[in-house]
Amino acid sequence: MTNTDILANLPEAPDVIAPDGSEIRLLQSPDEGASMVHALLHPGSTTYAVHHITVEEAWVCVGGQGELWRKNPNGESVLKLSSGVSSEIPLGTTFQFRAMGDAPLQVVITTTPPWPGDHEAVRVEGKWKPSV
Repeated sequence: MTNTDILANLPEAPDVIAPDGSEIRLLQSPDEGASMVHALLHPGSTTYAVHHITVEEAWVCVGGQGELWRKNPNGESVLKLSSGVSSEIPLGTTFQFRAMGDAPLQVVITTTPPWPGDHEAVRVEGKWKPSV
């Protein structure tokens, strides 16, 4: 596979709405052992908090500003998101995110193993009140 095989324009409309409420546009992953998406959250929006049953995620913020809350048995933290900031969501981590500022928060997410379906994300109590 060449780099041109995986480049594409993002569609206007999302392919799906994630269980956390963010807009998801499917991307072609260069790794067969992972799936890749572009997640978009409109300004002022906050997702539902979720945790995953079997997958881990790697995030790279590609636009906008926001915050990512993560909680696991070792504690919790809030990470400021802006273009170029990366983060991981290890298995067993509860997380929630929100868009701040005037532009949509945009994140490219790689999921390992590939996303098995919406049953993977379980809604749980979060840090902030969801607004999506």
